[in-house]
Amino acid sequence: MEESPASPSEVNENKDLKALISFYSNYLWTRVLDFLPSPDYNFLRRIRARAAASRRRHRSRACLPLPLPANLLDSCQPATTEASRVLDVLHEILERTFSNLHNVQKNLQFWESRAEGSKGQKIKFMVLERGPQAFVEGSIQLLRGSDGEGSSMQNMCLSASAHISERIVVLTSLRSALATFLAQFYRKIDKYGEELVKDPQSSLPSLLGRINDLFFKLEASISHLHAMRLSNSSVEGSYSLPLVFENLPEINQDRSQWTDSEIRDSINLISQNLEKLESHLTFIVDKHRKPKRVTQYWIRYTCGALGLSVCSVWLIRHSRLSGSHDIDNWVREAKDSTVSFVRDHVEQPLLAIRDELFETFRQRHKGMMELEEVQLTSNSLHRMLLAFSEQTKGQKFPENASDQEMLEIVMNRYEEELKHPIHNLVNGELARALLIQVQKLKLDTETAMLELNQILRANEINFAILAALPAFFLSLILLMLVRAWFKRDTRAEGRGRVARLQRRLLVVEVEKRIMQYQTFVDQGMKKEALDMFGMLLYSLDRLYHAVKGHAKATGEWQWLSQDILDLAKPSLQTANKLRATSRMERVYDCLLPALQRQ
Repeated sequence: MEESPASPSEVNENKDLKALISFYSNYLWTRVLDFLPSPDYNFLRRIRARAAASRRRHRSRACLPLPLPANLLDSCQPATTEASRVLDVLHEILERTFSNLHNVQKNLQFWESRAEGSKGQKIKFMVLERGPQAFVEGSIQLLRGSDGEGSSMQNMCLSASAHISERIVVLTSLRSALATFLAQFYRKIDKYGEELVKDPQSSLPSLLGRINDLFFKLEASISHLHAMRLSNSSVEGSYSLPLVFENLPEINQDRSQWTDSEIRDSINLISQNLEKLESHLTFIVDKHRKPKRVTQYWIRYTCGALGLSVCSVWLIRHSRLSGSHDIDNWVREAKDSTVSFVRDHVEQPLLAIRDELFETFRQRHKGMMELEEVQLTSNSLHRMLLAFSEQTKGQKFPENASDQEMLEIVMNRYEEELKHPIHNLVNGELARALLIQVQKLKLDTETAMLELNQILRANEINFAILAALPAFFLSLILLMLVRAWFKRDTRAEGRGRVARLQRRLLVVEVEKRIMQYQTFVDQGMKKEALDMFGMLLYSLDRLYHAVKGHAKATGEWQWLSQDILDLAKPSLQTANKLRATSRMERVYDCLLPALQRQ
């Protein structure tokens, strides 16, 4: 049955309600903005940049070193302070560029993996992995059904593709700009390395000027990101103001030397430009970053929170807070069970093993006494057999006569006596033969008991170990869980098998980018070659950081670090670099496969 159209009065009421909600929303937002400085001051962006810089200082790590001679500071002895400040700024530029490039690459890899997914995976991401608000909006869109332009599933898939592709385009452009800047910066440092040693007074100002020019090239390559933004962009909020660097003060750069104050001002200006770049990149990457882990798995966390709440309510109902002693009783029973398990499967077996190992002398002495009792029974049987045989045969038997031979004589006489049992029981040797057989049976029984006792005594330690097996397996399982928890780090810096595989894949990535760089050079594609050389430096920095701790532990760091620095040299031929990567995979322990480790 079709629904009747809404009346004009209902439509007006809905419009008034929406207008009222919009009015109060704008009012509250205006009140919030009143507490903040003006947008021109960009207060929030500065706070974000300061926080990012603070986190970076706390997480500072050793990056790929600058391609400078080791004796550079010695050659700059007249201006050691300023030269040291220049080196610090250069190192900070390199470190921050690697950090920003890694942040861009990490987010770009996430969006590329989502772009490679199927339509169902894209829709799942748009609905379930972007937070509760996106879940509600996506569910409403899916429940609306089809419209004139196509089904809701197709529209959702197209929206997901546009959402992902927009972020891929921006992050790819940003990565290319940073990689090109990194390649140009590294080449300039490598070019000026020898000149800084020979003539530091004139080379330092020239190097600062070249670095400042690189910042302006980077500004030009990043500025087009504002024009790339679509009118119906899925990126929330507005972009920040365009990136504008400060130029060096009016200094005659053709002079052979600068004064200390001019060098100091140039260093400060480059540091300010670096801070602006850091703030701008942080803002752009935050706009296009992957969803946080809490956002991606918000359904799991919500279900976990609900489950925890239900468990908490259940515990409260059975606790003393509600007047119940169930939890106290359960704790007492668990304690008694644990104590009983420890006593039966840990304490007593260990005590039994201790008694078996450390009271051997007492056990052996007891066994000797039992053996003497059996020997007495054997000697008594021998004398009885000897006396019976001598009396029956009427001849003297030697003392060492065999018991088996004399027992045959007894059995033969026993068979004859059984022919007239009543008469021979009183007047014959039947009773005597029976007593000899009883003695023989006693000897056999004692001998069997002695052997059985020896078997049980020899296996006492086995029985004790068998009783301790449950506790042993429980301890082994706990140890494996703790070991897996310590080795759960699957990053390339970790110690597990997966981390070792990640380090080998980093070498493969370096080798691949070396060949791609050479291909671009051979084809005359200078821009692509610079971009690929920057990505090669990024891969080498990751490899440098991943293997440093392991190589130092094995004593290989001196040679491995030199090989990594050789791979970063722009002047080294590609064939030599490929030979170096092949040697690294075969020689160094931290890069060997897990099965080939000695």
